[in-house]
Amino acid sequence: MEGPQAFPRAARLTDAADYRYVFSDAIKLSDRYFVVLYRPGRGRGARLGLAIAKKRLRRAVDRNRVKRLVRERFRHWRARLGSRDLVVLARDGLAARDKATLSASLDRLFGQVAQDSA
Repeated sequence: MEGPQAFPRAARLTDAADYRYVFSDAIKLSDRYFVVLYRPGRGRGARLGLAIAKKRLRRAVDRNRVKRLVRERFRHWRARLGSRDLVVLARDGLAARDKATLSASLDRLFGQVAQDSA
């Protein structure tokens, strides 16, 4: 898939070393739904990693819905995030929230990351 809906391999954190890099000395932003950890990237462009725990969202359908939403919002913001590696974690209470609420939450957090990269 290409175009604005694409989520190419170059836009993903793909291995344990990438996640360790972000977790080791991350800048942390959070609200009541998500935690975003980020560091200056080691590649060109922003890259996203997801850590959506089964402990937070028991049903696979809920985890997958949240992951799709996070990827969608990341694609929207990617060009403005600079060269950053990000990991998004879910907090309790996410499953009961609607798409608009969660999208607004991610937009606020990604907006803060984008301001930091400017």
